[in-house]
Amino acid sequence: MPISGTPSRAELVEHLVRTRIAGDVATPRENNLSHYRKLANSDRHYWFGLELGDRWSDEQDVLAVMAERVGVNDDPEYRYGQDTIDPELTVDGLERLAGRLRKAADGQQRVLFATGHPGGLLDVHRATAAALRTAGCEIVVIPEGLTTEEGYVMQFADVAVLEHGATLWHTHSGEPMKAILKGLEREGRPLPDLVVADHGWAGYAGRHGVDSVGYADCNDPALFIAEAEGTVQVTVPLDDHVISPRHYDPMTAYLLAEAGLS
Repeated sequence: MPISGTPSRAELVEHLVRTRIAGDVATPRENNLSHYRKLANSDRHYWFGLELGDRWSDEQDVLAVMAERVGVNDDPEYRYGQDTIDPELTVDGLERLAGRLRKAADGQQRVLFATGHPGGLLDVHRATAAALRTAGCEIVVIPEGLTTEEGYVMQFADVAVLEHGATLWHTHSGEPMKAILKGLEREGRPLPDLVVADHGWAGYAGRHGVDSVGYADCNDPALFIAEAEGTVQVTVPLDDHVISPRHYDPMTAYLLAEAGLS
């Protein structure tokens, strides 16, 4: 049964494990290792809009970061089977994220929301944007007419997304965020004080020098590396597309309560 109201930390941890947002997640170990290897081999699809140079060319270094910040198995010889996200690390990340949201609210900052995973996280971002607007923040409206090679950069329910073929599109690319930030600069409008996002939207924002926070799965190491390097301020580990987007509601309630926004 769903949790009504705002869960305690212990209740949220139990919920995350039960719904497989954390704990034994759906992403298999072999998929995780494959993505770590591709990032280490300079496959830009896995860099999420970041510029990592040759600093992460050893996949074992990538694994070490993911074990520390996400809770995946740290044994390099464990190559097949179930992998994990530590739910305590998920809640730790939510609490760090809440601190940055509280700073945005206190300063009535300009905040931009975006997602490359609209099937899972769109409503998490929408609810957070609504709470910050109520607290006096400006939710950045993106310029019109923006495109990338993948499609149109649009905004729905205060959240920037990629639209392709009349469908909201899953993307790892940083190009949509690049289009937004360059578009704001062309129009002479200020850049956001904060970007709350995921995938390449969060990565490129951090690379561009904007305060960036977001969410990432255990097979998406780039944002955790960016947090380790200080390019992204907070990365919350979670499965970013579980069976029902409603499963994220208790997590969102906890986040907003911790930020003093509920």
